[in-house]
Amino acid sequence: MSTSPLFGTAGWSYAHWNGLVYPKVYGSGFHPLEFLARRFDTVEINSSFYQHLKPEVVRLWMKKVEANPRFQFTAKLHQRFTHSRVLDDTEVAAFADGLRPMLRAKKLGAVLMQFPWSFRFTAENKDFFIRLRRAFHEFPLVAEMRHSSWMAEEAVGVFLDYRVGFCNIDQPDYMRAMPPTSYLTSGVGYVRLHGRNPQNSLGGYSRDAASQRVRQHDYLYSEAELAEWAKRIEHIRRFADSTFVIFNNDAQGKSVVNALQLQSLMGGGRATAPKELRRKFPMELEQFGSGYTEQQSLFSAA
Repeated sequence: MSTSPLFGTAGWSYAHWNGLVYPKVYGSGFHPLEFLARRFDTVEINSSFYQHLKPEVVRLWMKKVEANPRFQFTAKLHQRFTHSRVLDDTEVAAFADGLRPMLRAKKLGAVLMQFPWSFRFTAENKDFFIRLRRAFHEFPLVAEMRHSSWMAEEAVGVFLDYRVGFCNIDQPDYMRAMPPTSYLTSGVGYVRLHGRNPQNSLGGYSRDAASQRVRQHDYLYSEAELAEWAKRIEHIRRFADSTFVIFNNDAQGKSVVNALQLQSLMGGGRATAPKELRRKFPMELEQFGSGYTEQQSLFSAA
């Protein structure tokens, strides 16, 4: 049975969000996850792409979002598996141990296998994809493919056969880039919006990797672009058991802005935007102030 999509951001620990999304200075009683869980129903753990998670830290994160019973985490699979293609039993076990507390608590909506553009649909890569799926068989897996060869009928068939969710992405246009899609190949619907900054080629072509990293997630979706994705997401949601919509354009807190907008557009309520973020984006967040929300509640009750 389909449910409303869960909207959120890719990651939450960004120094450039201090004083914009989060307070500039905050005490020991403040936690970013608690802050985001009051506004969104999901967040994608991106630190798991770089290091194994510790079970005790994962339990702390779950505690921080307890006030929102609808909240679900998603997590990225470590790059050792998707990029270095290492399938060592010890490493697989260590990674699984970190996420297992969330899985057992039914707080883990999906584990994202993010593959590089160079991972094209070939017989060799198909076999590795299947091996990776079997190594993490206990988890609800989703795969992000950035090369358009994975749109082939046979490739989509592999997703279906092995019950791996297809991650529908929005990204800049470049050679053989995966275009926007609305595929559903398992019970989990997944959408990741990277932004369309032409200087952010997810294919990895850049003469200046450092400056590209600064620009990488610098893009603000327009209302018209969000409306396009709302149609695709609605198509996915109707048939999915759960649907996750993740914004990865974190520069200047733009992922928070767009997540609030799309969540509201698709009937998920209008959460209050952080004060400094409203000052930065007054037009986009005009209707996301606490006063406006209270006013609308009064009108609804009248």
